[in-house]
Amino acid sequence: MPDASPADAAVAVDGLVMRYGDKVAVDGLSLTVGRGTITAVLGPNGAGKTTTLETCEGYRRPQGGSVRVLGLDPVRDRRALLPRIGVMLQGGGAWSGVRAMEMLDHVARLHAHPLDTAMLAERLGLGDCGRTPYRRLSGGQQQRLGLALALVGRPEIVFVDEPTAGMDPQARRTTWELLEELRADGVTAVLTTHYMDEAERLADHIHIIDRGRLIASGTPLELTRGGTHATIRLVVTRPFPPGSPESLRVALGAGTEVTQLDELSLLVTGPADASTLAKVSRWCEENDVLPEGLTLGQRNLEDVFLQLTGRELAP
Repeated sequence: MPDASPADAAVAVDGLVMRYGDKVAVDGLSLTVGRGTITAVLGPNGAGKTTTLETCEGYRRPQGGSVRVLGLDPVRDRRALLPRIGVMLQGGGAWSGVRAMEMLDHVARLHAHPLDTAMLAERLGLGDCGRTPYRRLSGGQQQRLGLALALVGRPEIVFVDEPTAGMDPQARRTTWELLEELRADGVTAVLTTHYMDEAERLADHIHIIDRGRLIASGTPLELTRGGTHATIRLVVTRPFPPGSPESLRVALGAGTEVTQLDELSLLVTGPADASTLAKVSRWCEENDVLPEGLTLGQRNLEDVFLQLTGRELAP
């Protein structure tokens, strides 16, 4: 699915600049989010993604550039925009001593046409903990309550920060299905996540940012297919010798890229075939490198992220 034009976008960020003292957190960032889509914003810790989304949500005023959400300025038009958006904070946003259903019912009463809270709680598996104080909920239950709070007002766009952090596999799948149902109903979702499989499963479009700048953007397929080239992933039992990427690149010849993903894995991108696999095996033998795994196939999103940023996407 192509990226949205600014005029049609649910979110349009143009040249956004945000600073904390002398530190530039967001450095001229521009991106768009299409209406009725799920868009993932990925980046290492400190990349600027949280600051960007907080600006979209109206919690921060842009210091440079502009932000529009549903065609409105999140700060100047805050009263008009608030009833149309939902925000799921990673911390949940509930009071420590409040019971889960009390909090959900309270927030529902703040909206003109809320969803049925009993139905929403049942859908998100909150039925068994509705009378439990927030502070006693598990991390996964707090996340599910946070998502319910964001959705109860029937928003046109919902911002979700780490929607499945701390959830068990069944709860993760339920949350994924709910977000997909929202998209089918025309709701726009913007999410941040540290789970690559979550971004690949859910997102129509992915923006990768690092050091406050957009460094890659596209559908999961566009980001991972690597053009017409295939990939070889080499995983070893002990750290590579110094200079291994360049040494292997020379052994494989022109037209091949070698990227060290971490101390125990390399990614080879190029015209990978049986002959290339044989050359990699021979290089390992000549350099006293013991492979643990040697696989030929498609890059995944984690490969792309590490290749672009050089850093893992860790919580």
